[in-house]
Amino acid sequence: MAQSHLLDAPMKLLLESGLYLVATPIGNLGDFSPRGVRTLSACDLILAEDTRVTKRLMGLHGVTGRVVRCDEAATASGLAAALAVLDAGGAVAFCSDAGTPGVSDPGERLAQGVIAAGHRVLAVPGASAALAALTVSGLPSAQFFFAGFAPAKAGARASFLQEVAGIAATLIFYESGPRLADSLAAMVKVLGDRPACVARELTKLYEETRRGRLSELADFYAQSGAPRGEIVVVVGGHSAQAPTRETADLDAILSAALTQHSVKDAAAAIALETGLPRKDVYRRALELIAEMRQAVP
Repeated sequence: MAQSHLLDAPMKLLLESGLYLVATPIGNLGDFSPRGVRTLSACDLILAEDTRVTKRLMGLHGVTGRVVRCDEAATASGLAAALAVLDAGGAVAFCSDAGTPGVSDPGERLAQGVIAAGHRVLAVPGASAALAALTVSGLPSAQFFFAGFAPAKAGARASFLQEVAGIAATLIFYESGPRLADSLAAMVKVLGDRPACVARELTKLYEETRRGRLSELADFYAQSGAPRGEIVVVVGGHSAQAPTRETADLDAILSAALTQHSVKDAAAAIALETGLPRKDVYRRALELIAEMRQAVP
């Protein structure tokens, strides 16, 4: 079926068959786009991460239609419902709780399943918490890396942070209030004391943007308690890391560690301690060993 993607199209569109990933407001309901309203009005099926949230948004704009739950636990059944409509030539929309679908929500798996079945996936863009936080953070935005949610357990979180520690681009994380202080403290330990921004409740009544070094932010939220709402943490890339005593004394620390551990184990332990990228510590360890061997007559 042909589709004209025109802004001045009538309220009831004849949509091309496909899955429409419809971005919804992250707070301010005025951010929902006219095209988003029209798309929901014209779809044969609307999949929602939270049916209550989506139905409320639909009600505000006079949109009616069939709404089916499609959260993490119901992605498989949601995909099956979508494919039944798509196979018949219909159109399906997916809305996450807030923001752009497919980013840390079931939209990713849903889109993959639809693509694998040979159907189209189309974007109806709009609000995104990650991009909103990046733009107000004051940190470099030409290059950025979206890391999503870090694992909840301390060991897994440290390993996760270690994997992104060497990335020069600005880092973007999602976080929850109860975990925020511990997460920021872990970032200080693994990433180093970099410039950062905690953006909370973006576009909402109690929006808060707090900037500073990771250590300052970790101390603040450790003392003030867990904040409410949706939280994005934006952190400067590897080049923004503040010099530390551990960095300056790396050769001395490595030399001592290499007398007791293998190169691999020494590099892993020191990378975790100093927040330096493991590959850089490992490379420096190999250089030190080569220098020591050359010094032996």
